[in-house]
Amino acid sequence: MNSRWGYWFACAALLCAFPGFVFDASAEELVPSHEVIKAAVAKSLPLLETGARGSMEKRKQCFTCHNQALPIMALTTARSRGLTIDAENLRRQVQFTADFLAKNRTNYLAGKGQGGQALTAGYALWTLEMGGWKSDETTDAVAEYLLKFQNDLSHWKPQTVRPPSEESLFTVSYVALRGLKMFGTTGQQERISQRTAQVRQWMLKTAARETEDRVFRLRALHGAEAPKDEIRGAVRELLKTQRADGGWAQLVSLESDAYATGTALVALHQAGGVATADPAYLGGLRFLLAKQLADGSWHVPTRSDPIQTYYESGYPHSEDQFISITAAGWATTALALALPASQ
Repeated sequence: MNSRWGYWFACAALLCAFPGFVFDASAEELVPSHEVIKAAVAKSLPLLETGARGSMEKRKQCFTCHNQALPIMALTTARSRGLTIDAENLRRQVQFTADFLAKNRTNYLAGKGQGGQALTAGYALWTLEMGGWKSDETTDAVAEYLLKFQNDLSHWKPQTVRPPSEESLFTVSYVALRGLKMFGTTGQQERISQRTAQVRQWMLKTAARETEDRVFRLRALHGAEAPKDEIRGAVRELLKTQRADGGWAQLVSLESDAYATGTALVALHQAGGVATADPAYLGGLRFLLAKQLADGSWHVPTRSDPIQTYYESGYPHSEDQFISITAAGWATTALALALPASQ
C-alpha cells in the first residue's frame, strides 16, 4: 500500500477509536516505532531495578507488591523482548520473595497468612512464577492457605483498602486464583476447581465499578475460563472507558494516568486478545510515551492514606513513589509487549 494512503487509513482508524481525537503528526509519530518503544523501556529499567533493590535492602523482611512484583513483571517481559537486565538483581529479588513466603510456611498450612493476606500471597506467587520458580513445600503451603482463607466467601477480599491497587475484590480474587492455578498441588485440584467455579459465578453476576475492577475482572474471567462472550463483554467494557488522550483514568473524576493505562493495556492484550497493533493499544502506547518523564519514570499521585512507616526505596517521587513504581511496572510491561519477542 502507498505509504500516504497507509497514513490516512491509520488516521481514520484512530478517529473511529477516539472520537474527538485531534492530531497533526507524521506517520512515524502516529505509530510509535520499535526503536522509540525500546528506548523508553530501556530508560525505565534501571529505575525499576534501583527501586526493587532499595526496597529489599530497607525492608529486609518484607516482600512488597509495588517494589518487587511489578518491577519483576517489567524486567522479565523486557528480557523476553531482548533487552538487557541485571540478572543477578532479578535472581536476588525472586529468592527474597521465596524466603519471605518460606518464613510463614507454618501459618500458611494453618490457613493463616501474613500482612496483606491473600493479595500479598497471590502477588508473591505471581512473582515466583515470573521468575521461573518451581513448586516446592512453600508454594504448596501458600496454595493451601489460599484455599482455606475466606473460604466462607464467594470471593477473596483485601485486608486493607489502599486504592487503586489494594482495594478491588476482583484484584485480590484474580491473584489468588492465579496462584492456585500455577502452584496448586495434584491433591488440591478438586478443591481448586470448586473454588474457581464459585469465584467465577460471583464474577459473572458482579459488575465492575471503576478501572481497577474492569481490568482485573477481565483478567479473572479469562483465568477462570469464563464463557468467551463474557470475556469479550469485559473487553468492550474496558475499551469504552479509554479517553480521547489514549489513556485510562483510575476514576471518572481523575485524569488519565500511567497506572490505569498500563494495567488496562496489559489486561486487554494478555486476557482480552487485543493486539498491540490495535488502534486502542497504540493510543495507550502514545499516552505512556508522552507521560514518561526525562529521567525514565512516571509520576502518579497517591490517593491512599499511609499505614506504614515511610522509607525511600530509590524510585523517584518521594511520597508518591510506591504507586509511581507500580505504575512504571505496568507501563513498562505494556510498552515491552509491543516489541517483537526475542528469538
